[in-house]
Amino acid sequence: MYDDDEEPPFGFRGWNGLFRNIDSMMERMFRESLESMPKDLIKEERLPDGSVVKRFGPYVYGYSMTVGEDGKPVIREFGNFRPSKTRGLPRRAPERELKESRQPIVDVIDEDKTVRVIAEMPGVEKDQINLEYVDNRITISARSEMRNYSETVTLPAKIDPASAKASYKNGVLEVTLDKIETPREKKKINIE
Repeated sequence: MYDDDEEPPFGFRGWNGLFRNIDSMMERMFRESLESMPKDLIKEERLPDGSVVKRFGPYVYGYSMTVGEDGKPVIREFGNFRPSKTRGLPRRAPERELKESRQPIVDVIDEDKTVRVIAEMPGVEKDQINLEYVDNRITISARSEMRNYSETVTLPAKIDPASAKASYKNGVLEVTLDKIETPREKKKINIE
């Protein structure tokens, strides 16, 4: 062990200096995180004794993994928090992407004649959900007092937007869309 008066390891003046530097770095990282946090994720709550506490969050991050038609894994991230994409050990706090709304867990199922989009969105009511179709993409959003969701999904095939049917039960939204049949034309090409 090293004492404060011995030669410091890693360029710090003893173990106490090392821990003081770690404490100061953690405090700076926490302060920077609070300053960049969306205001919707900070809530004040009055306790029975009259004192007020701040609650932060929720912070949600996860991923789902499926196997694509080509046999390769397809990884989809969801949530309202993205860890930094930095490699190695950063010299300062890594940047994080934090959004007011979280991405729901979404699965897109490409069937013979239909495309189904299934989104897990607990904590919202049916009338708080908004669905929009533009340029072969569906945007799913919902806003409630407790939860906000938002995600845009690109569909794997051309669909008929007039065929869209949606249902919402037990926190799961399911949208079914009919594919547009595009007949393949066969034509002989003459060589000149």
